[in-house]
Amino acid sequence: MSDFLREYFLVLLFGLLAVGVVGSFIGLASLLRPDRPTPGKTLAYESGVDPVGEGWSQSQIRYYIYALLFVMFDVEAVFIFPWATRLEEYGYFGLVEMVIFIFILALGLVYAWRKGVLRWA
Repeated sequence: MSDFLREYFLVLLFGLLAVGVVGSFIGLASLLRPDRPTPGKTLAYESGVDPVGEGWSQSQIRYYIYALLFVMFDVEAVFIFPWATRLEEYGYFGLVEMVIFIFILALGLVYAWRKGVLRWA
């Protein structure tokens, strides 16, 4: 067996060992823990407040859109950080590309603002 395959075999062996240890601990815990279900334990917990009404409720779509916009503009930092660390190497071409990228993101932000998506209430 070559050294290359031996290293992958070692990683596979440690992975299987980790899965085995975790599985054995979970199995041991399921055998040792007390299991006495009561109606109070199976009741849905909502931050210390007794649940009222049905378990299903419809959420407004604007919360999902707000979260999606947050994720979209948060991911932009993933693209800007490597660019900022290697700015001298990219030169003017990288600067122009990043200005275009930020301009497109700013257009998206202005569009969302004009549509009233960022208004919380």
